[in-house]
Amino acid sequence: MEEIESKILAFIDKIRPFLISDGGNIEFVKFEDGIVYVRLLGACVGCSLLDVTLKDGIEQLLIEEIPEVKEVRNIS
Repeated sequence: MEEIESKILAFIDKIRPFLISDGGNIEFVKFEDGIVYVRLLGACVGCSLLDVTLKDGIEQLLIEEIPEVKEVRNIS
């Protein structure tokens, strides 16, 4: 479990600059039962593209990189 969380954190650190460049940010909350819980911050909050960024971007890339991940959910 700790190894998976380390991989998730490394992935988040890799994508964070892209979110920051658009005025947003991302925070890892927890990994449980194949689900990564994150908190999108800054300009991401209330953005109409939040679901697209989360599901079609972050989730797809994370699942490709870490097979143990089944889903990514935003906690507001």
